[in-house]
Amino acid sequence: MSHPPLSLRLAKLAAAALLPVASFALAQNAAVVNNKPIPKQKVDEFVEALVAQGRPDTPELRAAVRDELIARELFVQEAETKGLPRNTDVQRQLENVRQDILIRALIREHLKANPVKDTELQAEYDKMRQQAGEKEYRARHILVESEDEAKRIIAQLKKGAKFEELAKKSKDTGSAQSGGDLDWNTPQTFVKEFSDAMVALEKGKTTEAPVKSQFGYHVIRLEDVREAKAPPLEQVRPQIQQELERRRVQQLQQDLRAKAKIQ
Repeated sequence: MSHPPLSLRLAKLAAAALLPVASFALAQNAAVVNNKPIPKQKVDEFVEALVAQGRPDTPELRAAVRDELIARELFVQEAETKGLPRNTDVQRQLENVRQDILIRALIREHLKANPVKDTELQAEYDKMRQQAGEKEYRARHILVESEDEAKRIIAQLKKGAKFEELAKKSKDTGSAQSGGDLDWNTPQTFVKEFSDAMVALEKGKTTEAPVKSQFGYHVIRLEDVREAKAPPLEQVRPQIQQELERRRVQQLQQDLRAKAKIQ
């Protein structure tokens, strides 16, 4: 009985020895494209992002993600073959993306090491409530270009003209259609000249003289006053936290700039 040549037997033995390694590689990767592996972890990360957006985790979704990653890898390999990574414009864009990723990572790490505390949130909330004031005002106004025009409107009102009708002439088109109504606001909402005149009025009264501001001349009528109702802390917590984190990042930037040698 004849035996295969020694070289062929050695080749078969070598192939058999490599089978476990190849099986292990396939188990760890979703695909291998031209000897470049695409790890299963990458598929998992893409699927997790899609599930977070409301997509169900199904075999069909995972197959679609795998196909997408294969397509991307093929494109990347072709771009590398054509030498595009050496293109100046491509290098500039890659550097910009690299900077963005590093900056976001630094900010995440900084905020993780310096988290916003509940005591800080409460203190900022209390400060906001204090600044907002204790009262809210509901006013109407008519905004015009000239002082003379504002005086004519005041004279018409004294003769019995309806404020809501005259408000249709207002430059403030946003409130003109609702009879000049500005809804409920704290005084800090408005420019100082306007808020000072509004707060000085009695309910139901109209300014006796035009009120000048950077926007023109106002005729103001105060409709009502009530105690301010601040939203509960939990309702505004995300906005306050975001603002406090923004300040932390701004302070980090200032500290780094102070230590840096900038020419």
